[in-house]
Amino acid sequence: MNGNDKEMLPISKETVEVDGVYTNERGLTEHLHRGQHFPSDPTLGSTEWELTEFTFENHHEGITDPRLVPKENDTDKQGKITNPRRQRQGGDPS
Repeated sequence: MNGNDKEMLPISKETVEVDGVYTNERGLTEHLHRGQHFPSDPTLGSTEWELTEFTFENHHEGITDPRLVPKENDTDKQGKITNPRRQRQGGDPS
């Protein structure tokens, strides 16, 4: 017994803890955010809601943040990673 069968799904009017897409017993899907309350189903009334998809905030454009790109004319390279294979050796870095 792995304990998954004892897990209770949230029901209507409970507070949402994780942003995502939720599906109820009738198959109705809702995109809910943390702090909202699970809605009641118009037909069934109070229903159980199951998380079916997480909401992730990521780089959809595929563009690296310009602050993370090393600049050619940067005079203060001390302590910055200019090469992925750069490793600090023991002792004074200067």
